[in-house]
Amino acid sequence: MIIGTAIAVGLALGGCSDKDAQRAQADAQAAGFVPPSVTSRSDYGSSMERRFRALDRNGDDKISKDELPVRNAPRLLALDRNKDGLVTAIEYSEGMLARFDAMDLNHDGTVTTEERRASRVK
Repeated sequence: MIIGTAIAVGLALGGCSDKDAQRAQADAQAAGFVPPSVTSRSDYGSSMERRFRALDRNGDDKISKDELPVRNAPRLLALDRNKDGLVTAIEYSEGMLARFDAMDLNHDGTVTTEERRASRVK
């Protein structure tokens, strides 16, 4: 989208001065800006709690194989510590918080966009 916007701006400004072109380019880049995020451990835990509740469609505090999203099933089943085929609320919560802690590279209790990206490279 940013590249398309930059091309459109460039075509529209064919006869404009360098200053106008630079301004248009800066505006196009600003329009595509996505601010970095910072997520606290508490906010992440709350978000994961809501996600667990959404996945636990029958409300039994366990996610069974038929409740698992197909795309994430292997990763979520890895949270099943006792290997009974069910991911309990405790297993899910502890697993997700361990994931957060692994992303929190500087151990300050928050995960930034940069930490999230860097943790995926490791």
